[in-house]
Amino acid sequence: MVKREFWINHIIAAWKQRPIVWLAGVRRVGKTTLAKMFSDAIYLNCDLPSTARQLADSELFFEQVNSNRVVILDEIHRLEDPSLVLKIAADEYPSLKILATGSSTLAATKKFRDSLTGRKQIVFLPPVLWTECQNEFNQKDLDHRIVQGGLPEMLLATEKNPDFYAEWLDSFYARDIQELFSIRQRSGFLKMLRLLFRQSGGLLNYTNLAKLSELSRPTVNSYLEAMQIANAVFMLSPFHGGGRREITQQPKCYGFDTGFITYINGWNTLRSNERGLLWEHLVLDTLRIFIDEQSLYYWRDKSGREVDFIIKVHNDRVLAVECKISPDHFESKSLTAFRALYPDGENYLICPFIKESYQIREQEHIVHVIGLNDINQISQTL
Repeated sequence: MVKREFWINHIIAAWKQRPIVWLAGVRRVGKTTLAKMFSDAIYLNCDLPSTARQLADSELFFEQVNSNRVVILDEIHRLEDPSLVLKIAADEYPSLKILATGSSTLAATKKFRDSLTGRKQIVFLPPVLWTECQNEFNQKDLDHRIVQGGLPEMLLATEKNPDFYAEWLDSFYARDIQELFSIRQRSGFLKMLRLLFRQSGGLLNYTNLAKLSELSRPTVNSYLEAMQIANAVFMLSPFHGGGRREITQQPKCYGFDTGFITYINGWNTLRSNERGLLWEHLVLDTLRIFIDEQSLYYWRDKSGREVDFIIKVHNDRVLAVECKISPDHFESKSLTAFRALYPDGENYLICPFIKESYQIREQEHIVHVIGLNDINQISQTL
């Protein structure tokens, strides 16, 4: 079993802020395996009827647990009243450390009558990060990580198994979408999800998406909301300051895992443009851990000049982040156009094989060249 030290430490740090940590992430991303890595923890699988009986009187259950223990409530949304269980634990037994897992956010099910404001920290577990591949999974082949994806079972497999991805999609709809959102149009929902994976990382055209998926515009909006809550896609808004030539409305939509994107597109080997696009996805996964998602954007103008990620700091200061497989592929044309409008802030170029960060000068711009291991350099400037 791979010891995922980064996430263990991340959860421990979250417990210092709140007694409850909600560990969210799609099915088979490794939540249960990670939860079981906490030694001497009390582990309860909430899918089991015996667990439901045990927690029917949650006050009595927590009364018997020694203080400062870790209690893991896996798939807690399966309980009849999960928010009450967590509320009792946080309010009456604050010395306990509760780790609750689920595929979606708390808002995904009507069972959560209480949002647990002030009692919880949310930790989002994405597919295995590129830094984890290098440091903990002993997987240094970038193309393997991109093509197979970051769900541990596929990452550790030697070959791509199409049946795994097809079965996952069916299970995702049945267990996460139909049960939690009561969406009954299976074929329409999955067709739309496949379309989003096929064009992942591109601008989202709602009208075209509705036409291709044969769904109404309101239905498309409803399905997109469910997909976001269930962590299947992530929407990135455009950054703009009111300039006439800036994209101001269209978001970009990213699929949650590169393995599904390559599966849907039929990419078993990668061309350079495909590799670059999917490296952008891996950078986004890591940025979302360290950067508040509300501060994360992309920038593009009507001439097609684009900066991959923009991080809004405060006032007029914004950070620009570009993603390239090699520093040799970086061109400063888009960055120059962006900095002509927004001159205040640092510039970063993130590449997969940078061992030590350094700086380069591109025209009048200083650019910090870093690998994902040094992404804390960005968070420290905020």
